[in-house]
Amino acid sequence: MIRRTFTYTLGALLLLTTGVLLAQQPVVEPRIAGLENNAEYMSLLGEDAQLQIREDSIVHAVAQLRQQLREDPSQRQRYSQEILQLESRIFEIRNAKGRLIDRINTIEQAWVLANLDAGTPATGSAQTEAVVTIPDSLKVRNLVDNRYFRDHLAEADYAALQRAQSLEPRAEGYVNRFRANYDTLTQLAEAYAAVTTEAEAMEIYERLNALQGVNRVLADSLSETWNYIFDNKNYAYGYILDELGQEEILTREEDALSQASRRLSELRGTTASDAVTDYFLRKRVLVDYEEAVAGVLSLDAARDSLKGVAARLAESDFRMPRIDVAERYFLDYDSVAFSSTPKYSYQNPIPECKVYANGTIYRILLGTFNTKRAVSTFRGAYPLFYLINDENKWCYYTGGFATLEEAQEAQTRLKEHGFIRPEIVVWTDGAMRNLSRDPEAQQLSFRMEITGREALSEEVKREIAQTAAGHELSRVGQQLFIVGGFNDRAEADRLADSIRQLDPELEIKVVEVANP
Repeated sequence: MIRRTFTYTLGALLLLTTGVLLAQQPVVEPRIAGLENNAEYMSLLGEDAQLQIREDSIVHAVAQLRQQLREDPSQRQRYSQEILQLESRIFEIRNAKGRLIDRINTIEQAWVLANLDAGTPATGSAQTEAVVTIPDSLKVRNLVDNRYFRDHLAEADYAALQRAQSLEPRAEGYVNRFRANYDTLTQLAEAYAAVTTEAEAMEIYERLNALQGVNRVLADSLSETWNYIFDNKNYAYGYILDELGQEEILTREEDALSQASRRLSELRGTTASDAVTDYFLRKRVLVDYEEAVAGVLSLDAARDSLKGVAARLAESDFRMPRIDVAERYFLDYDSVAFSSTPKYSYQNPIPECKVYANGTIYRILLGTFNTKRAVSTFRGAYPLFYLINDENKWCYYTGGFATLEEAQEAQTRLKEHGFIRPEIVVWTDGAMRNLSRDPEAQQLSFRMEITGREALSEEVKREIAQTAAGHELSRVGQQLFIVGGFNDRAEADRLADSIRQLDPELEIKVVEVANP
């Protein structure tokens, strides 16, 4: 039923999107006058506009589904599946748009560079200065096209300045794609926290990791590009202002840059990307610097344009919180029950015991045999599982428990039902230990070690006090905190997971401690 409903919903969306595209074939205008006859350029703009319509339509559909999810939480699984499929389409569309924008920017940059001399009167001619129409996204960079820089900088320095200017759209594109991906990551993180099955969680977690990998690449590319832009522009402006004796502006810019550097140090590691944070902090400094240079050179049009850019930058909130999603582990816990009718048969045999690579789960070992045993051996207990050990013997287990206390209660019930020696075993991150046979295991306790900060937040301390009542929190060294006295590894693991959610910057591990 769910699959049929989902297919209809997605099909309806596709029909809606197709209808919108047919009804609203976008009319595109060139972003730069003079490129309207470039067939490839106009075609790319048309494709970009169509992709935007498709994206807007699917985003609207996702918003409607989220509203339905809030109004009808009982259908969470159904709506979550549909939202995930639609968000996957949004991700694909945004990647396609990113590739188109790269090609569009390349054509625009080539055209602008080829027409740099269009605004310069020919030597010995009364020709008036030609006007080049440049899009708003490029107007802020018009400053370096002024003849003054060409006349007062060395040829190599001016070429580097021009290249830095030509790379500005590329840096902006990296930032825009990073932020679009960040929005998708936020939605995926919310969906990941809401899913209830391991299969759904694995799919979302893989997409989260893949998209975070894309953003790491974008951040690295941004860092390399932006450093080139800033270094060459900063050098050229500094050279010009030093030549003009503008010490006050130079000092003011140096102070602003120092302040931006301190701000970056304060925010380092707390935002989605240090590279994106650095871009916005130094971009504001650079635009203010360019505005001052334009004022000194009486370039009023450039200065007015830069004022507008500075205002927009001031309104831009670049402090995107980090998205750190701890991997969820879906351990299938189950109590022990008894049935008078067989739960297993030839058609429905006892399944193999699942060993989880992560997490802690307790089970009861009912017996170890040289050969496979009949279901009747186990007195109607269920669920049952088997494993063949290293000695080729058949080990039969029942139940799946989150804590040692639950396992001990099940052990007592099994003894009451005639099982002579049910044994408690525990798997921790894939490694099994028989607690009933291993005397040393009975002497083990666990502690949680926390590092990464010089002081724990009040929220973390409160969580420890509430969840681990009776366990002591102590400080050992400058950045090591210990919560000790856990007899149950699972209890320590659950507290560690809770603290990671409160403060992803903390490094937490649970370690065994042998009691004397």
